[in-house]
Amino acid sequence: MKIKVTDTIYYIGVNDRRKELFENIWPLPNGVSYNSYLIRDEKTALLDTVEAGASGEAFLGMVEEALDGKELDYLIINHMELDHAGEIAAVVRRWPNVQIVGNAKTFKVLKGYYGIESNLMEVCDGAELNLGHHNLKFVFTPWVHWPETMMTYCTTEKVLFSADAFGTFGTLDGTIFDDEIDFEVYREEMRRYYSNIVGKYSNMVQKAFAKLAGVDIKMICPLHGPVWRTNPGRVVELYDRWSKYIARDGVVIIYASMYGNTAEMADHIARKVAEAGVHKIKVHDVSKTHISYLISDIWKYQGVILGSCAYNAEMFPLMEQLTRELQHMGVKNKYLGLFGSYSWNGGGVRNLQSFAEAIGWEMVAPAADLFGTPTPEKLAACDAIAEGMATKLLSK
Repeated sequence: MKIKVTDTIYYIGVNDRRKELFENIWPLPNGVSYNSYLIRDEKTALLDTVEAGASGEAFLGMVEEALDGKELDYLIINHMELDHAGEIAAVVRRWPNVQIVGNAKTFKVLKGYYGIESNLMEVCDGAELNLGHHNLKFVFTPWVHWPETMMTYCTTEKVLFSADAFGTFGTLDGTIFDDEIDFEVYREEMRRYYSNIVGKYSNMVQKAFAKLAGVDIKMICPLHGPVWRTNPGRVVELYDRWSKYIARDGVVIIYASMYGNTAEMADHIARKVAEAGVHKIKVHDVSKTHISYLISDIWKYQGVILGSCAYNAEMFPLMEQLTRELQHMGVKNKYLGLFGSYSWNGGGVRNLQSFAEAIGWEMVAPAADLFGTPTPEKLAACDAIAEGMATKLLSK
């Protein structure tokens, strides 16, 4: 669809309700939008494209409609991931004289994907391109979340085209702008998007913020999710908090259990945490909840309590996958509790403790490793975890 963002900037977006997994790993129960933008001036510029085939044959038609008879002069590539670069070859075939604007790393991937090596305009960090009324400045933001990623800032209209930053999962169901949406519907999916896609590079997000410090941003146009035309500060504040690992004073308890013993421990700890005065509590069975949502809740809450039964002298495989992903992402600044149960020689808690040493989170109490069925006497170690977590959270 072609929608006016300003009198001369157009939103050209596509809703994808068919794809089940983003990057073939993260669930999309509410779909996802791919956003592209066109500036019509003395010179025209298309900023990014969409995933190939997501619109059928409609994307080029929407671009033509926005051009309204003008030629396409520039194609600006802020991000080469294929959900945004999928229609580049089609654009070049339709407008063979278009100049492609990007950086050296952009063009390396462009050649690898499409073999395109001509009509390239390489820009450096801080370079500017004048279209007539609109003056565009390019801001390199590497690893937010690919090494070639950059943003384009229109110094005339104070509009930031932010690539994947400030995006979210979920389609845009008729409501395109932030003043049209129910923000609470998008908040959880926005955090899940951030934690799943961008979170590993939180230090680079902070470096991007440093580059943009003092820049007057009246509107943010991301490549996924709503256009922030009324209150861009709202999404900037959220990204700033998440990239600093600032979380809510609650706790997420995630457990792996085969026959119910470790699950019983999880529920016991949750109740004791509640009795101690912490009421923001979420409990997940690692076998039932996709890792995408587990990571999002870990980003959401300051406290994390992990439990695993023993499995072949190791922790349960899905818990091992979660801990490996958390280490890979480098998640920081959490309070941690550990628990589990075993029937022979153990291994679940022992390996969770190795994870704890590797990730460096603050332990709130010694781990609880129970042999056999939980009893009131054995659960005393779980009480200590609950009390230690509540003390940490409530003292904040």
